[in-house]
Formats: sequence, C-alpha cells, structure tokens
Amino acid sequence: MLAHTLPRLIDRLPITRGEIKEQADLSAITWFRTGGSAEILYRPADIEDLGLFLKTLDSDIELTVLGLGSNVLIRDSGVSGVVIHLGKAFGPIEFDGNDVIAGAGALDVAVSRACRERNLSGLEFLNGIPGTVGGALRMNAGAYGREISDVLVSAQALDLSGQTHEISALDFGFSYRHTDIDPSWIFVSARFRATPANREDIDRKMAEMGINRRSSQPVQTRTGGSTFKNPPGRKAWELIDQAGCRGLTVGDAKVSEQHCNFLINLGNASASDLETLGEEVRRRVEEDSGFVLEWEIRRIGVPDEETTS
Repeated sequence: MLAHTLPRLIDRLPITRGEIKEQADLSAITWFRTGGSAEILYRPADIEDLGLFLKTLDSDIELTVLGLGSNVLIRDSGVSGVVIHLGKAFGPIEFDGNDVIAGAGALDVAVSRACRERNLSGLEFLNGIPGTVGGALRMNAGAYGREISDVLVSAQALDLSGQTHEISALDFGFSYRHTDIDPSWIFVSARFRATPANREDIDRKMAEMGINRRSSQPVQTRTGGSTFKNPPGRKAWELIDQAGCRGLTVGDAKVSEQHCNFLINLGNASASDLETLGEEVRRRVEEDSGFVLEWEIRRIGVPDEETTS
C-alpha cells in the first residue's frame, strides 16, 4: 500500500494575482538581517487580491503579516504557514484637504516627508519611526512625545474572511504601544489629520528630530528598534543600564552602548542569540529592580528550546 502523502501547503492556496514563494528567506527583509524562512511568502497584488485570498483560504492555515520588518525578530526555525508581506502595492500616499491617506505598506518616514512637501504639520514624529503605517497602527507607535493616536482619523482593515472594516480612531482603544483591534485583522490603509504650517517650521522640527535620533540611537546598525516597552513611570533603558547590561553580549548579539534599549547584530548573530540576550536583560533587570520588562519587538516563529517566551 502506498503511504498517504499530505499535500504541500502551496498546493492548498487560492489562485492569486500576487507573488507566492516557498521557503522564502525572511532575514533579507528584516532589519536584524537574521532568522529563518517563511513556509510560504505571499505578496498581494492589491487590496482586492488580498481580500479574495483571505476569503478563499482554508481557515486552518496560519497567517503572519509583515511590513518593513523593522520591529520584528524572525526566529531561526522560520515561520510556518503563510507570511503576508505588504510591500509597494500598499504604499500609495494621497491627500484629501489636510488629511493624508496612506497605504499600510507606506513607510512612516515617507508619510512624514510627503506632508512636509504639502506644508502640513503634525506628522513630523513619523520621521523618527523606522517602520510602515500598518505596524504603526497595530502598536500605536510613537516618538518625540507624539503617537499615532494623536493624528489618526480612521483606518481600513480586512478580517480573515476578506471583509473590509472602516474603523474610527475612537474605536481603537488606544493605550501605550497597544490597540484593542482584533489582532487577526490586517490593516490596509489609514487616514491621518494634519494642520497647515510654515514649511520652515516643519523643516526645523524634522531636522531637530533627525539630529536627536542619530545622536542617541544606533541607526546605522542591524537593529530592531526599541526592544522593551517602558514600564509605567520608568524608562526601560535606565533600568537596563542600572542592571549593568550596557554592552552585554551573547555571540554576535549585543546591547547597544549608545542606547541600551536597543539590541544590535554585530554581523553574524542568530535570532536565538538576540532573543537569549534579551531574556538575560529581562532577568537581570527584574533581579535588580523588580521590574519585568515586556518585549516591544515582535518575535515570530517557534521559540528555541534554550530561550523563554
């Protein structure tokens, strides 16, 4: 009797106008430049293509959404199921009066600079957030005293059945680095409210933010942005420094000496190295101060047996 062979995942996927790739290396599209492969990488052609894909996809297939890969750590074992990568097809930026409408794949930096070209203020802080609109919506990203919740009017998302939802900012349930929106929903666009301003004032704000970021953060290294959320009333970097973790290493993973709430890949760090280092930082901080740091970086994939989640 012939052994029963399960169909490959790619053979179970709906027909799509987008790009489908098996065993796609994800390290190339993450800022850490490390980690494993996606069982399937899917780049939708547009919102309609994504909606139809979701509508006809078998419900037991695991889905993961990636944007710029700036605030994620892909574990070495890779990611099972389908990784949806929202790329250039989700990157348009348009204007409606003083509102800016951006696709979920649009770079935060690009949105900020597009507003500057229109002499619109209020979104300068996005110039300091290395990610995409979709990721910024999901985690209520912020910088320099401003957050997405301060400027969002509404957003559009697709649920797992492919149905479109228009979500008012009032329904997001915003809090620090958090929203109440169903984590399975996929953001596809957002509308932000800006205000007219003098171009020189906008240029000055963005220049000051750029200088501050370059002088305080390891922006020229392989990093994933802020590693841990700030506990209530405290700064994560201060707790990490106080616990003696500045410059701590595991393999080629290192706690940045410039800003110790950043982990950096010195060149050949594995995802396991980075996660092990992060967990050691958490352990030392809790032992030193009693604070339990919560990961801000999104860790994706099956955890290594030597690390804890």
